[in-house]
Amino acid sequence: MAIKYSKLDAKDYAREHMRGIWAAALNPFNEDLSLNEAGLRANIRHWVDELDIKGLFIAGKQGEFFSMSLDERKRNFEIAVEECDGKAGVIVSVSDQNFDTVLDLAKHAQDCGADYIVVHAPVLSFVHDRGEVLYQYYKALCDRVDIGIAMWSHPDSGYVMLPEECARIAELPNIVAIKYSVPREMYVRLTHMVGDKIQVSTSSEDEWLDNIEELGWQLYLCSSPPYHLQTRHDQRMNEYTRLAFEGKFAEARKVRDSLNPVREAMAKTKPADKPQAFGKYWQELLGQVGGRVRPPMLELTEDEKAVIRIGFETCGLKL
Repeated sequence: MAIKYSKLDAKDYAREHMRGIWAAALNPFNEDLSLNEAGLRANIRHWVDELDIKGLFIAGKQGEFFSMSLDERKRNFEIAVEECDGKAGVIVSVSDQNFDTVLDLAKHAQDCGADYIVVHAPVLSFVHDRGEVLYQYYKALCDRVDIGIAMWSHPDSGYVMLPEECARIAELPNIVAIKYSVPREMYVRLTHMVGDKIQVSTSSEDEWLDNIEELGWQLYLCSSPPYHLQTRHDQRMNEYTRLAFEGKFAEARKVRDSLNPVREAMAKTKPADKPQAFGKYWQELLGQVGGRVRPPMLELTEDEKAVIRIGFETCGLKL
């Protein structure tokens, strides 16, 4: 299955199609820790058909890619492409410390019909001047595939990419976006530096509305709030996003702020050492498929579940 654009058209294609709310998928695992394919398909159908999520970020850190085999990651890509079926965009993480693995996954993503790939900045042990290393890393991948590539910078790498480093990489033909998990002043600076060459985004839902209004952002890329803060009958994140895109920022802010009890309930009840397990249990309370987590991630205790359940039941989400 060919990608929908040429390498030289990747930026234009992404500018037109990589818009709105995209969500990072948690992967449901069965009791035996195998991938629950039926559960994943059911979640995707709910997210796309009922929550109107515009795109999915597949096999990322939320999805515990670090615990999956290469074959499982590839299967993860295929399921998402099949279930989205052109109704929502698909960006898949091909991140790995081994470049051959990144390239293998990137080619599979391209061949199976994913829209874009996302590549985390590598861990650079003992490297203190990173600019040229990072540029050559992304260039080597750009030279070998045609699919649109999103950079991904997060402190998990042991550093964050500087706006100047990102702006240089953004000149490469099939670099189309960045998920930039950094302090706001850094992504503001990058946004002004790159203009509309690439989509700049961050995973913080708390900052999404402000970034639409103040920076003209068109893309939320992405984390779990699009399906944690919303239900079939309660889509206030979609609503405030629509209002903001229409320039109705005062109205949008009222809708956004009405979700504060939900955000507070999640923040107060989430154990600091169990993010994926919390997310999956919250999904189960919403009627989605959650399931187990894989090592090294930890499962919730029954006492932790009880606290979360009380928070969920009193947060005001309409099921």
